[in-house]
Amino acid sequence: MDLLFSLVTLIALLTLPAISFPHLDPKSLQDLLKQGTVSNACPFSKNKAHARTKRQIGFDPIAQRVSTSGKYVWKAPNLAAGDKRGPCPGLNALANHGYLPHNGVAPAATIIQAVNQVYGMALDLGTFLAAFGTVNNGDPLSLTPGFSIGGPASIGFGGTLSSLGITRTPSGLSGSHNNYEGDTSATRGDLYAAGNNDLLQLPLFEQYYDALLENTPAPQQFSALFPFRQARFNHSIHTNPYFFFPQFAGVFVSHAGYAFPPALMSNKSAQYPSGYLDKATFKSFFGVTGEPGNFKYQPGYERIPENWYKRAVGDEYTIPDFIFSVLEYAQHDPRLLSIGGNTGTTESFTGLDITNFTNGVYNAATLAQ
Repeated sequence: MDLLFSLVTLIALLTLPAISFPHLDPKSLQDLLKQGTVSNACPFSKNKAHARTKRQIGFDPIAQRVSTSGKYVWKAPNLAAGDKRGPCPGLNALANHGYLPHNGVAPAATIIQAVNQVYGMALDLGTFLAAFGTVNNGDPLSLTPGFSIGGPASIGFGGTLSSLGITRTPSGLSGSHNNYEGDTSATRGDLYAAGNNDLLQLPLFEQYYDALLENTPAPQQFSALFPFRQARFNHSIHTNPYFFFPQFAGVFVSHAGYAFPPALMSNKSAQYPSGYLDKATFKSFFGVTGEPGNFKYQPGYERIPENWYKRAVGDEYTIPDFIFSVLEYAQHDPRLLSIGGNTGTTESFTGLDITNFTNGVYNAATLAQ
């Protein structure tokens, strides 16, 4: 069964181009949005007709409470001894609380279960992300395929092959630039500009922190983050001569840093059944303490807050939810759906229009079908 899962992960990777969006003109983007639903209208869009009726979300304090005690009590990682922590604060927190192996090297099946159990990420999205990470930065040849959430690590059968020099040692997520991690991150610097794509950059964190609306439901918090998202994209164009924005790491993965915290880290309650990402919760999930102007960051110390509640059962965060969050921002700035990069100098961004290679056969609406 596990070997079959390895094949499934490979198939998932091979189908990736089918879900990547070509460059969209405004009409194609509107046609696509009419086929689906957006959780909330983007306040920066000129056309607010795409807003849907909100899903009726309840709140169950028993079913949604996430345990941070007993076997799930927070425990600091021992990075010097080899515990792995990487660019994804959500996965780091899961390892610190024992929902993933504390060493940060986990089977894909465990990752899928953990992100669903703790964050309410739907199985379709969790399975795809775990499969992609396993095939590209992990050990798909193992009897228990999986990956490191941080630096290089070998697990299982694939680790044996790498030790014999037959295959490479899996890089883990920390070695996944332009693959599972990309430029224009919300809290990490561009690799070739900052020299590191793994550690949180406090100036970026503070910009995100300042952009979070207080006492506001999470969907509206996400919408209001758009200017910050756009500013990060422009900053990469202006400062990183090697800025690259590929189809997955650019269009989708870099967007997750803006979409996932409100959607998956916000605390759910009777007052805010769709969630509210207060600033104390935001700091906890990113391993940050202190106040603006005097923030302190301790790498690998991400923590699930006490008295924290996940998304409601039946309101799991799905692949369609995520894709339409991408499109919500793209309504205001279609460059966020482009594929391209700078060409060795700043301010030289060149986008690739895939429709040129398909003679107009594919557009966003037909791909969605």
